[in-house]
Amino acid sequence: MKLFGIRGGVHPKGHKELAADAAIVAVSLPPLLRIPLLQHIGAPAEPVVGKGDLVDKGQLLAVGQGMVSAPVHAPTSGRVMAIGRHVAPHPSGLPGRTITLKPDGRDAWGDLPPPLDPDTASAEDIARRVADSGIVGMGGATFPSAVKLNLGSRHDLRTLIINGAECEPYLTCDDRLMRERAEQVIDGIAIMRKALGVKTAVVAVETNKPKAIAALRKAAAGDAGFRVAGVPTRYPMGSEKHLVQTLTGLETPARGLTADIGVVVHNVATAHAVHEAVRHGRPLISRVVTLSGGGIRTPGNYEARIGTPVEALIAAAGGIGNDDARLILGGPMMGQPLASAKAPIVKGTNGVLALTPSEIGNGAEQRPCIRCATCVSVCPCGLMPLEMAARIRKEQLDAAVAHGLMDCVGCGSCAYACPSRLPLAQMFNYAKGRLVAQQRAKHKQDEIKRLAQARAERMEAVARAKKEAMARQKAERAARKKAEAAKRDATPAEPEGADAVRRREDAE
Repeated sequence: MKLFGIRGGVHPKGHKELAADAAIVAVSLPPLLRIPLLQHIGAPAEPVVGKGDLVDKGQLLAVGQGMVSAPVHAPTSGRVMAIGRHVAPHPSGLPGRTITLKPDGRDAWGDLPPPLDPDTASAEDIARRVADSGIVGMGGATFPSAVKLNLGSRHDLRTLIINGAECEPYLTCDDRLMRERAEQVIDGIAIMRKALGVKTAVVAVETNKPKAIAALRKAAAGDAGFRVAGVPTRYPMGSEKHLVQTLTGLETPARGLTADIGVVVHNVATAHAVHEAVRHGRPLISRVVTLSGGGIRTPGNYEARIGTPVEALIAAAGGIGNDDARLILGGPMMGQPLASAKAPIVKGTNGVLALTPSEIGNGAEQRPCIRCATCVSVCPCGLMPLEMAARIRKEQLDAAVAHGLMDCVGCGSCAYACPSRLPLAQMFNYAKGRLVAQQRAKHKQDEIKRLAQARAERMEAVARAKKEAMARQKAERAARKKAEAAKRDATPAEPEGADAVRRREDAE
């Protein structure tokens, strides 16, 4: 199919060879599973189990809250040991609300919902099953998938694009999934296509994955609604908006959705999870994770239950052979430093890297910006990173926003290409975080003002009602006295008694 060019981008060394040929291996259950209640964009899930409860594999542990949220299910059977706070898979290392589950060794499934027949099920039934199964975007964005499957009711959709680009260096989990489970992936895509009401689905895979492309084309053979497109090996080809532009030539409006131009994008791992949920009733309780980098003794692709500690995954990969290796959650371009190996993997964890100092480039010295504009030439969004960075250094966040800060996709191409080794991507993430914090603080202040004003209005209303009540009571008393006086005046005087007459006569 015809492809369209996009601007910018970089060509980092792929390092795919470390794990690409390693088949998916299931990781044994650890002694404890730590299952965070926030594994998605949106509101955290709320527990429906308590400490000491026995649960079965696939049983609902926590329900989603609101439209943008996702439930959480038991990755295995066992006992709930605690519902508290545990270190989260986040650069801060701060704890998050977590359910601790002790496996009982049976790994026994509980009651699962019956399979759905995609040919007869309605779009609403499919979306509801995906929502109930806790499926989120597994490429890293972790947006609840059911929300995207409902976009057909509000947008004129024409195309479903499945993102199999996997453009981040080192990561190969999607590559292996497409190679080994191509039929299930294609079936999941067909189910999503039915739910969205679109006729065309395009699976986009970078050309450095020829075996995955061949496996998908074989699995989709005979269906005119499927196309498998080999896209250029170029970072960030896996960026949603840039992948859409490459395949369709359409540019997504700034701060808009791809649905605004008739396209919905899902990840290949998400498609596989949809197949499991609809065909077998199984919720999302495990995922394939790439362990790679120069520090990992046995790089590969490991299928692990949600909640498995990173240290257990590393142990399954033979451990770390370099004491100076730095742990990264995700890929080296957009991933985040991992503060503790005790943090669990979650639904959006596609990789754990142990990078050596030589891979990170610790020896490179950071220098002042020379305004060479290399960052401008590689920015796939057509932004001016050097101008945004200059304003962020001066805490002029509004000026950075005016230069397009909120349109930055955080790909890190600018930081990768910068000859001065400036941490541009980190600057932009910092600024976005500050803006979010400011917005939350403003929202909190506005809410406090609103509540204070509402209280003042209530107190004023109470005082006014009390005053009116007192006035009414006073008026009622006056009216009663007036009525009593009128009644006395209208009553005829009684005849004087004999004694009274005698006393009056004597006085005269």
